[in-house]
Amino acid sequence: MIQALVFYLFAAIAVASGVMVISARNPVHAVLFLILAFFNAAGLFLLNGAEFLAMVLVVVYVGAVAVLFLFVVMLLDINYLKLREGFLQYLPTGGLIGLILLVELVMVYGGWTLSPEAPLSAATRIPAASAMSNTDALGRLIYTHYIYLFQASGLILLVAMIGAILLTLRKREGVRKQSIYRQNSRTKASSVEIRKVQSGGGI
Repeated sequence: MIQALVFYLFAAIAVASGVMVISARNPVHAVLFLILAFFNAAGLFLLNGAEFLAMVLVVVYVGAVAVLFLFVVMLLDINYLKLREGFLQYLPTGGLIGLILLVELVMVYGGWTLSPEAPLSAATRIPAASAMSNTDALGRLIYTHYIYLFQASGLILLVAMIGAILLTLRKREGVRKQSIYRQNSRTKASSVEIRKVQSGGGI
């Protein structure tokens, strides 16, 4: 009974926070509601026994993505009134995309409920005798059967990160930047100049 009440509490707060994310006028408030939604989703994962997913949701999304969004929104001077001017123009496209996502969710849920293997896979649990947690079982699975796919996904993320850095790199004239290579390659002959100054004449 208590678990059901906690589930409905987390679910209600998560849904309300999601609605506030897309309806809040202040973008800072929207990011804060997004963080609240992430925390409640992590609570739902804990109720289902998926402590690893809950930890990843809090550490990665709340600790990195949401905080990054918050700092970007606070630091950038964006005219939000100008951004909202084209809302009605993109409303049909957004509605079509939302409808496609809804159909996909219905198809996934329908395939899951109509599949004869679904109840068996949902009822499968880790044997108690092995004393293996979800995190241990997931780590064994990723780093044994799916190690090549895991490394490939890491390589793709690395390439995407390097590409994002290169695309956002701007070279401006008149801006002095530090060059470690030029500093280390300097010699005494090119850096030091000895001049003989007359007494009382100054430099």
